[in-house]
Amino acid sequence: MQHSHSHSLSNQASATSSGLPIAALAGLAAAGFLCIVTETLPAGLLPSIAAGLQISEAMAGQLVAVYALGSLLAAIPLTSLTQGMRRRPVLLTTIICFVIGNTLTATAESIAVVLTARFIAGCAAGLAWGILAGYARSIVRPEQTGAAMAVAMVGVPLALSLGVPLGTFLGSLVGWRGSFLILSALAALLIGWIMVKVPDAPGRSGDNRLSLAAVIRTKGIVPILLVILAWMTAHNILYTYIAPFSTASQSRVDLVLLAFGVSSLVGIWVVGRLVDQMLRSMVLAAIGSFALTAVLLSVAGEQSIAVYVGAVVWGLGFGGAGAMMQTASADAAGDGVDLAQAMVTTAWNLAIAAGGAVGGALLTQSGPSMLPPAVAILAVLAFVIALAARRYAFPPGNRTHQDR
Repeated sequence: MQHSHSHSLSNQASATSSGLPIAALAGLAAAGFLCIVTETLPAGLLPSIAAGLQISEAMAGQLVAVYALGSLLAAIPLTSLTQGMRRRPVLLTTIICFVIGNTLTATAESIAVVLTARFIAGCAAGLAWGILAGYARSIVRPEQTGAAMAVAMVGVPLALSLGVPLGTFLGSLVGWRGSFLILSALAALLIGWIMVKVPDAPGRSGDNRLSLAAVIRTKGIVPILLVILAWMTAHNILYTYIAPFSTASQSRVDLVLLAFGVSSLVGIWVVGRLVDQMLRSMVLAAIGSFALTAVLLSVAGEQSIAVYVGAVVWGLGFGGAGAMMQTASADAAGDGVDLAQAMVTTAWNLAIAAGGAVGGALLTQSGPSMLPPAVAILAVLAFVIALAARRYAFPPGNRTHQDR
């Protein structure tokens, strides 16, 4: 262990000395962080948003769903449309939309205005997702692309792990409106950082753009998208309604989210260390353990100890999900990386919207106890697809040694 640790440190040192542009990649990571925190923030604040706008909690849950819908509808068309444009102005435009969307959300009095603001911010996020991975690859040398993507994408799991607990915590200090205003201020700061620290990069010229159809036909892409759909719909059925689910078992929602968040961070770290050596094994372990957790919660979901243990196992597998799916799709897509990432974004957001809708329906029809069985069915489906997609989507062995 000691040897591998010192080896990784020497790797980091050589990466820094050979000039991985950390400040620039941190700007991209922060943009990713902002996308996700803006998306998931309402999940931790459902009761206070519902009270503040005089709507039901299921209706407040639609603040997450409508943002996801914007990302879903916008990711592919906007990524295609802006392929030829320079990267920095495109990214800055998306962040300006966050400032506007979050400020409107914080100040609006009517649910219609809030939902419109969330939809616009969601469209911006869809475009940001479509360009981040390709942008990161374009500002480093070819041999640094893996490391650059890992740094640029670190904002995703951090936000997925910390976004909701952070929102819940901020909400208790400054209220839900204050939480959205803080996000606006952070987005404004990020605009300055990007202008100073992130170099511009050209868009793709006509001859090296792949069509959408060509990317979809690339072997491995469809199974990866199907795994994301099943796995993330399952995740979001539980995650969007974690507050009512925790309350039903007498668990403290902030502690459940903290357990999930901390173990997600461990999951991110593990995936960062091992994703190049054993991508396939890690994908199967993450989805398999999640399916088992859902079965545990189906049987013992009213026991608070089961909920806490479940949150830890769930977080461990989920932490690296973004990195694993982004890596698998980038490997499979080759030159079609921008559109492939836009499709990953679309599938991910379709899953968030579906999870919000299905979870809301189950909650209204039959209460929180019906959430885990639905999650278990979808998680098993995701596991079976990943298991079968051995050749192109999730090949075994070390991905850095594979001839693509």
